[in-house]
Amino acid sequence: MTAVLTKDEAVRFLSSGEVVAVPTDTVYGLAASLAHPGAVAELFAMKQRPTSVALPVLADSIDSIQGLGVSWDDGASRLSDVFWPGALTIVVAVPAELAELVGSTDGSVGFRVPRDEVLRDVLVACGPLAVSSANEHGREPCHSAVEVVRQFSNSHLVGVLDGGDRAAAVSTVVRVDHGTLEVLRQGSVSLVDLENAFD
Repeated sequence: MTAVLTKDEAVRFLSSGEVVAVPTDTVYGLAASLAHPGAVAELFAMKQRPTSVALPVLADSIDSIQGLGVSWDDGASRLSDVFWPGALTIVVAVPAELAELVGSTDGSVGFRVPRDEVLRDVLVACGPLAVSSANEHGREPCHSAVEVVRQFSNSHLVGVLDGGDRAAAVSTVVRVDHGTLEVLRQGSVSLVDLENAFD
């Protein structure tokens, strides 16, 4: 049975290597600590997601991202300075070990610092988390804790941190590589705003 968790309970389960559903700025997500490869593997299995479809990573700060061995260049910094915390996912090159852990086949991973304060508190306590929308692969993501409980009641998901209903626009996803900017998915951050910040 999937339980509704307090923030402290969510932190404890994530830190011990369990998969927990958390509220993000857009929808609910399944989260696993990067410090527990088994939990990341369980996240893939729970979503029935192909392991070649990379998981994005949420962190509380750029310092935490750099602590994973990621080089955060000037282009990425210009975007993160303007749009973080917020709904912009920035894809950059990462060390091979991190790429393999989250299922990246091209050596890059998307990062985001969320605006939600409760989730940022969890990230401060647990470190960076692999997070993917709370749904089985190909189904609509969950917008409430009730939907999470209903969809994952027969899974190994230990619980969900209830942050109320979530129904915001998806994050914009961009790739930053050697001074170039490529929009991979249009979302709540506009192309004009991106180009203005990147120039």
